[in-house]
Amino acid sequence: MPQNNYNQDQSSTDTNEGQGDFIIGRHPAVAALKSQQTINKVFIQENLKSDAIHDIVKLAEKRKLIVSIVPKRKLDHLADGENHQGVVLAIAAFEYATIDDVFQKAKDQDESPFILILDNIEDPHNLGSILRTADAAGVHGVIIPKHRAVGLTSTVAKTSAGAIEHVPVVRVVNLVNTVKELKKRGMWIFGTDMDGTDYRKWDAKGSIGLIIGNEGKGISPLLKKQVDETLTIPMVGQVQSLNASVAASLLIYQGFSTRHPL
Repeated sequence: MPQNNYNQDQSSTDTNEGQGDFIIGRHPAVAALKSQQTINKVFIQENLKSDAIHDIVKLAEKRKLIVSIVPKRKLDHLADGENHQGVVLAIAAFEYATIDDVFQKAKDQDESPFILILDNIEDPHNLGSILRTADAAGVHGVIIPKHRAVGLTSTVAKTSAGAIEHVPVVRVVNLVNTVKELKKRGMWIFGTDMDGTDYRKWDAKGSIGLIIGNEGKGISPLLKKQVDETLTIPMVGQVQSLNASVAASLLIYQGFSTRHPL
């Protein structure tokens, strides 16, 4: 193992730590190391000798990254209490895509675009879970607002289990103007509403955008005016609401089932 790329680090601070964000946990770390993500440094907990840790070190060596072996308390500090599984990557800030990138991805896959528009999702765990489902179901990109919403963070990356490396995320200043642009590109926009069409009847073929509303407030009134058709998820229980990521998953997979029939 190259001496200049691998060292025992007992310090409590590091010059690279403040220059970006962190990826926490083994599966997200592997996904990042296999991607084009810019990584500043790899932190590995001392005295861990599992095959998974060995594989992560090998991936880091292949990319000629600095690997620091550190005490568990160092990783606890970097991960801010999250379960790091003995691995933390110090990375450059997450890069956002453009709408053109999303349309190009759909074109490269010879598919009509399927885009999620997230209206002020505030919980990073919800965003991470939505990205994970989006990747699994072949969504071409996700659009989020720049203000009053969670962005791409280490918590989002960990919750996404690596999906953050595969689903382009576009951050825009104004969702209403962005949706208007999507409609000019021929996209049909769907959103959720209590009085909408049963989502099980939704035919998601073609170029579509699906708006998922805020955890508490739903879709904002101005954005709802841009929706071409609303969808509802019927419920028979006493609690007439679903977690944003759960609702998104149901709708995304209904879209998947109509776009990829048996």
